[in-house]
Amino acid sequence: MNVSHQIIKNLFSGDKRALAKSISLVEDEVADAANLLDAIYPKIGNAYRIGITGPPGAGKSTLVDQLTKLYRRRNQTVGIIAVDPTSPFTGGALLGDRIRMVDVTLDDGVFIRSMATRGSLGGLSKKADDAADILDAAGKHYVMLETVGVGQSELDIAESADTTIVVLVPESGDSVQAMKAGLMEIADLFVVNKADREGSNRVISELQAILQLRERQPWQPKVLRAIASQGDGIGEIAEAIEAHRKFLIEQNLLQQKRKTRLLKKVHNIVRFRFEKAFWDDATRQTLHEKLENYQDSSLSPYKIAEELIANFKRKLGEKS
Repeated sequence: MNVSHQIIKNLFSGDKRALAKSISLVEDEVADAANLLDAIYPKIGNAYRIGITGPPGAGKSTLVDQLTKLYRRRNQTVGIIAVDPTSPFTGGALLGDRIRMVDVTLDDGVFIRSMATRGSLGGLSKKADDAADILDAAGKHYVMLETVGVGQSELDIAESADTTIVVLVPESGDSVQAMKAGLMEIADLFVVNKADREGSNRVISELQAILQLRERQPWQPKVLRAIASQGDGIGEIAEAIEAHRKFLIEQNLLQQKRKTRLLKKVHNIVRFRFEKAFWDDATRQTLHEKLENYQDSSLSPYKIAEELIANFKRKLGEKS
């Protein structure tokens, strides 16, 4: 199919229908999705991307909702990508963050899309970054990416966001010391939400102590407290985001960060297209035939892979 010039034109004007259609084309991996992303690329680079991650139940969606309201009061537009665990039955987004953000859903200056992880180990759907590009091209001032935040999955969002916020709760106190190094490293800001609960001061103290023990970095992550459900601390979080943004710009790190993101994206596109071309019906059939004799002790997975690759190279030579 061919992407309509009208869809792209409407997308650039921020039309919600064009936004939804464009993201669906990319998410469904239609044949012409790459042409759409190519067409909008000159418009990309103006939106500031905020990643929000942390354990389930930390109040990430409430925090996103409150930040969105703050930005809208400042007349700034917002795009939200809520990445949910995939339903094992439908493959769709399971939690449905849009239901939890009813207050901002009907706002013309806000666009919300729930996306399924679809088995992505990084928690962030591989299409979420493309969706962020589409929201960027549509003229959104801010794009917020909220992820499931399970295990090492938070690392993906750090590569897709300009500022990454890790949200914790007082109940996280027993696990802060055992927190994976990756999570500590990706956070530009820590927010201890539901700070009216017992244990919040202890969590904040532990985080600050851990950060002090780390090798000194040019940017020292701030540890903030919030009660997002009441709107408490939201202004301070927004100020901290802007402080980090200013730091990145002044240190010429924002463009470097986005260049690294682009580099990874090119690698991912090349890998995806090669894998798609590689695993045709003939290759799958060859692998199936090889595995029928898997009890043969001389059958090595490395030898099978080498043979499949050799066949693939031979087919490429025949086409050239």
